[in-house]
Amino acid sequence: MSDEEVNDLELVSVIGFEGATVQGLNIHPDGLHFVYPLGCKVVVQDWQTKRQIFLSGHTNVVSAIAVSPDGKYIASGQINHMGFKALVILWSFETSQILSKYDIHKVRVESVTFTCDSKHLISLGGRDDSNIIVWNVEKGEAVCGAVANCGTSGSAVLLCRTNLRGHCFITGGEGTLRLWKVIPDRRQLETVDVKFGLIKRHIICIVIDEMDMFAYCGTTTGDVVKVKLNYDSDVNILDPVTNPVLLGCFGKYVGRKKLLAGEEPARYSQGVTALHLWSTNTKCQIIVGGGDGTIELVKELVNTTLPAPSVLRKVKMPSLPQLLVLKSTTVNSAPTSLQMLHMTIFVGTMLSEIFTIDVETFEVKLHVTCHKHAIHDIAFPHEYSEVFATCSKDDIRVWSTETSLELLRITVANFTCTGIQFTCDGKSIISGWNDGEIRAFTPQTGRLIYEIHNAHSKGVTAIAITTGGHRIVSGGGEGQVRVWEIKPTYQKLEGILQEHRGPVSCIRISSSDTEAISASSDGTCVIWDIVRLTRKHSLFANTQFMGVCYHPSDLQVVTTGTDCKIGYWEVYDGSLIREIDGSTSSGLNAIEITTDGEHILTGGNDQYVKVWNYHKGIPTHIGTGHASVITAVRFSPDNRHIISGSSDGGIFQWKSPVVKKWLQESQQSRSHSSRSTRSIGSKQGATEREGEGSSGQVETLDSARSVQGSKGDGTEERKLGEVCTYEEEHVNSVRNIITEGGEGTPKSGNTPKSSGTPKSANTPKSNGTPKSGNTPKSNGTPKSANTPKSNGTPKSGNTPKSNGTPKSGNTLKSNGTPKSGNTPKSNGTPKSNDTPKSGNTLKSNGTPKSGNTLKNNGAPK
Repeated sequence: MSDEEVNDLELVSVIGFEGATVQGLNIHPDGLHFVYPLGCKVVVQDWQTKRQIFLSGHTNVVSAIAVSPDGKYIASGQINHMGFKALVILWSFETSQILSKYDIHKVRVESVTFTCDSKHLISLGGRDDSNIIVWNVEKGEAVCGAVANCGTSGSAVLLCRTNLRGHCFITGGEGTLRLWKVIPDRRQLETVDVKFGLIKRHIICIVIDEMDMFAYCGTTTGDVVKVKLNYDSDVNILDPVTNPVLLGCFGKYVGRKKLLAGEEPARYSQGVTALHLWSTNTKCQIIVGGGDGTIELVKELVNTTLPAPSVLRKVKMPSLPQLLVLKSTTVNSAPTSLQMLHMTIFVGTMLSEIFTIDVETFEVKLHVTCHKHAIHDIAFPHEYSEVFATCSKDDIRVWSTETSLELLRITVANFTCTGIQFTCDGKSIISGWNDGEIRAFTPQTGRLIYEIHNAHSKGVTAIAITTGGHRIVSGGGEGQVRVWEIKPTYQKLEGILQEHRGPVSCIRISSSDTEAISASSDGTCVIWDIVRLTRKHSLFANTQFMGVCYHPSDLQVVTTGTDCKIGYWEVYDGSLIREIDGSTSSGLNAIEITTDGEHILTGGNDQYVKVWNYHKGIPTHIGTGHASVITAVRFSPDNRHIISGSSDGGIFQWKSPVVKKWLQESQQSRSHSSRSTRSIGSKQGATEREGEGSSGQVETLDSARSVQGSKGDGTEERKLGEVCTYEEEHVNSVRNIITEGGEGTPKSGNTPKSSGTPKSANTPKSNGTPKSGNTPKSNGTPKSANTPKSNGTPKSGNTPKSNGTPKSGNTLKSNGTPKSGNTPKSNGTPKSNDTPKSGNTLKSNGTPKSGNTLKNNGAPK
């Protein structure tokens, strides 16, 4: 590859769904593929294999999407900046290529649809445009156009095609509902208005029955408007026989009781946001989606018990009680798309989630979810690439790298998580929040381990933890850098480092755990000695530093900021040794270096993910697809994957062009990790150990099913869509949050947690796992079968011990924890009196056990 050659990053998967797009979730006529927008890309996903195809061509967020009835075409429209044209693209479904495109609309495309014969594409412009364009699909040219709004009504916001007449469609919006007819020969559009009289309704969704007899419209008022279209029985006659007639606004029928004077029928809270007609051989029923998340299957009543005529004259009846609810359920937020495949209802919501509902049982299952707000940080466990975590407003989420499914969600309502890190042993997730708290959670169940109150007065803006896990370095909005000592039973402030005069945007710790560097928006980066708690060097530049990263050698650091530059700095004296242009148009917000130090990863306001050659200082690969500012980027520990997050909540996974040599040699090599972290993505979180037949189970959250988790002394079932939630009202009482019989993890302060955790101050640790019975402990020295080690010197059968090294003879198992029936203990090991006993089952910090399985968090199998 030449120095000038720049390749495209291969996009592997996208976690997310643009739920705000009305009718954004489309089922392809083949019944296998789903088409939906995400950012500035159109995603075509095989629902069974979850394989995704990305259609790239838009320059901004996709705002409208449709699939042709014959399945050959996909149409999409986008948003653009004020004063610019908005693009409409026609795609081929088979080849995923652009067939034609036009930019006639201004600023925004509000809705697109195909005619029922798939010969014409119709697009509707937004409030700044309000034009309807009819496009010939085969010829790739515009047929005609017209203004969608008349002078007496509001703006049209959506399109709906008829099912039998290839040149007819309907528009609806604020106080307007119109029938349109396309006349291709004369290049004209004719229209007929539906008269509402004194009734005012804002229409936000429309469906038409199979025979083009009736149209049902969802309104912001919470009722369903039924309109008789009055088309002729001959489908070749395109004009209505008479003007369309409003039959009524239907609310829910609440029973056979008579309505009292002034009483109105029940309506849907927050409006009717989505509709779908379910027609069978004998009946036609309506699936209604309410703005409060209600999904109901209703049927229209023919004969309704209304009040007596004398009472009826006194009752305001803008809505009639004509809808009888047959089945009902709820989802998390307002549905924007309702589709049906076989006997399953697919629901797309405003919170960018996709649910399925079984028509028979009306059970809800969550399949796709993502962050709704900006992603502030991304983290991988130490040397483990199968899962990663992201943080945003209200929650932290753990994802599977392989399947892109959500495994765990930790919710702290009304607060924003600004930074996350996994501890090296994988036992906890350390997070900083804008309320000034530092919280640690278990990565399996999301339980709170401890909480540091008032860590920073203006919120925690950056956080990092040492490899050993004994120190946390945090930065705040007030510009202070604070070093915390972390122990199993307490957390203590070691020192406050005050140099910055602006918010700290990023903190990184050197591999030696003795230095840390903090970047701030005040134009300085400071290198700290976190052992002596002193400043070593300061880096100055005419920029707001947004990201900083140590080179693996700890000899250099690289920085990014609002000046679009990537700076190389010497750690020894803080001097600038090199500066390259990271972007030509906007600042850079995030930076990362591979573990071998050969490549740099950046992301910024230009919405590009770039991979750079560290030594040459040139970009080698560029990834496009984000629709908003990139806020976080990360290489996976094995360098196989690149994860990037943006301010719109999108998470993109790219195939990394950088792969370690040892990974190429062995496909089955797995990264070393603690059991606590490795159990996150597995269906069964415990494995059989040698000599023991039973296995434990840990809790996972599968994004497609209900799951069951084992927690301490009890078992709880969690329905899909429920998440671990940190209750806000217990923020000052940790004991009320961590329930009794938890995971054996110390809460906070000086209170050790649960039975199974030794209280003795003299009890040494061996990866945090106490042993029972006569099991000897060593000081963390790993042993291999029949080959004990003692500072590299093998021992013979009768050789006395030295420095806590057990003798050979009996086979010692597991990494770091020797097991043997009567093997004498090594120096410094407490007697059995100090060792807690609980049958044959002992708990380690944060790891639930079952059966007779003994787990060692530091020894994955």
